[in-house]
Amino acid sequence: MKDSFIENIAQISNKDYQNILMDNDSPLISYEFLNALEESQSATKSNGWQPMHLMLKNKEDISGFLPLYLKNNSHGEFVFDHQWSYALKRAGRNYYPKLLSAIPFTPCESRKFITKSSIDKSFFIEPVIEYMKQNNIETWHILFPDENDSNDLLKNNFIKRGGYRFVWNNKDYSNFDDFLNIFTSKQRKNIRKERDRAKSFGGKIVRYTGTEITEKHWDAFWDFYLDTGNRKWGQPYLTRNFFEIAGKKLGKELLMILAEVDGNPIAGALNFIGQDALFGRYWGCTESYSNLHFEICYYQAIEYAIENSLSRVEAGAQGEHKLARGYMPNHTYSLHWINNSNFSTAVAQYLDEERKAVGQEMEILSDYGPFKDLNIEEKK
Repeated sequence: MKDSFIENIAQISNKDYQNILMDNDSPLISYEFLNALEESQSATKSNGWQPMHLMLKNKEDISGFLPLYLKNNSHGEFVFDHQWSYALKRAGRNYYPKLLSAIPFTPCESRKFITKSSIDKSFFIEPVIEYMKQNNIETWHILFPDENDSNDLLKNNFIKRGGYRFVWNNKDYSNFDDFLNIFTSKQRKNIRKERDRAKSFGGKIVRYTGTEITEKHWDAFWDFYLDTGNRKWGQPYLTRNFFEIAGKKLGKELLMILAEVDGNPIAGALNFIGQDALFGRYWGCTESYSNLHFEICYYQAIEYAIENSLSRVEAGAQGEHKLARGYMPNHTYSLHWINNSNFSTAVAQYLDEERKAVGQEMEILSDYGPFKDLNIEEKK
């Protein structure tokens, strides 16, 4: 098995990359998505995301791919490690640059070791750790891996960090009203009132997919994205060109939900359509109306998932307000390799306690869930 680091995913052909994907892989680890981030200058060295992906070859065929970035900051990761960087700095060591295996700006659980066949993870891990030793890099972080990757990494001396995200699960609901039947009477009424108020903005809500999404829609959505980015992050992560490229290359996997007044978009959300899931990613508006965010981001996504027999909707990281709308906390994990043994031991001990606290918080959130019977989804 031959390994090499590459400066961008375009050094691999789309055809070769497709050969190592599986049918149920998230569209967010697709060649088109990762390439759009790099081609659009959204994930680059200048903004702290320097691509240096690991490629494995078996003879002339590509057999594996690991998204890997050299990072000089912790922006756009959704797993917060600033305290770790302060601690290492106080010890007289450099936390940055660090290595990161993740989907830039995207808290999505997915495979990170991309292979079609079963390959020993050591073929990926060993060259990365050797690179770290040669370049005095202290840490390597793998964010939101799937369960198989997590289990394999734990066997290779990675340490585990816990968190949670909110996910809506489809239990073969026939329509949105069928889904509402699992709620308490009070919360069912609240949701119906929210939806009525949201739809009273003076226009209509429209869903667009594929070639239905026009340049006019992208121009409007860019304004929405800028508004949200400027308010939440101070500086948006993505460039306008990212949406241009993604629209052309991922059109059939995109769902744009817009609120329009006289045909002019005033708010919207962008979703990625997977084989069995809908991934809500970006939201914004130029005019603010009561509950419109809940309608466009959460209720419309649920309706779409039900209508298209998708098993779940992943609405991104954090956001306890999602609980009252039927999105329940689900575990997420990240795995971390730390070269310094003393620092690794200290972090591991801290993470043991943190995981317990996260578990307790998830139990409390679930206890405050909006359903008539907290086990009803399992019984249905």
